Amino acid sequence: MAVDAMDGAMLAGVKAGPPVVTLDGVVKRYANGTLAVQGVDMAIGQGDFVSLLGPSGCGKSTVLRMVAGLIAPTAGRIGMAAGGEATGDVGFVFQEPTLMPWSNTLKNVMLPLRLAGMNRGEAADRAAAALAEVGLKGFEKAYPRALSGGMKMRVSIARALVTKPRLLLMDEPFAALDEITRHRLNNDLLTLWQAERFTAIFVTHSVFESVYLSRRIVVMAARPGRVVEDIEVNAAYPRGEVFRTSAEYAAHCREVSDALHRAMGE
Repeated sequence: MAVDAMDGAMLAGVKAGPPVVTLDGVVKRYANGTLAVQGVDMAIGQGDFVSLLGPSGCGKSTVLRMVAGLIAPTAGRIGMAAGGEATGDVGFVFQEPTLMPWSNTLKNVMLPLRLAGMNRGEAADRAAAALAEVGLKGFEKAYPRALSGGMKMRVSIARALVTKPRLLLMDEPFAALDEITRHRLNNDLLTLWQAERFTAIFVTHSVFESVYLSRRIVVMAARPGRVVEDIEVNAAYPRGEVFRTSAEYAAHCREVSDALHRAMGE
């Protein structure tokens, strides 16, 4: 999906709108006593693309799941802007595609619409359009066993986007993929974000991926998880291979890498 010249000009200086999600003093302690997250403060603006970056065990996925409402914070508050709690307003892409092996791609993508009560015909049309958006037109009748890892992840993204969410949460969706596929899906994700204008929160371990995708990178330290730096990536959108090989990209990567090393030393 291409972004027209006017959209591209707007995205060159993209700024986030009013907060869609706010976290105030959020704490998560599990039943076994493990303090996973402590005192997290964060605001995510409308249309922003924010990556959560940090070492394993720093609570990135825990924060994401609390924002999604899959688990509850022990203390603190997570606020959603008006309409942010409506059905379909939040899409979630997990680390694994979690597709139903007995259903074809079309039926996998239709699932959230059918669960929301949409009739079969309309749900099928919406699902087919979502598959086309992620480059899988013609694969509607394919089963997960016949798809590559990258194609399965595309189906998972289509399923998350089919409800037209205002907020898309992604938990290391490309970590298990080869570098070429990962780069291609990074590009496709940015194209979708630029076209649909959803707000994205993306969990990753990769400095390079976070810089390429994000307008902001929230760096977290472990034991317990907490925010230590919030870095703005002042690079124009749309981005592409020219940016990935530029001195500007390398400089941002050095800045974020230094921040991550400081976080790991805390």
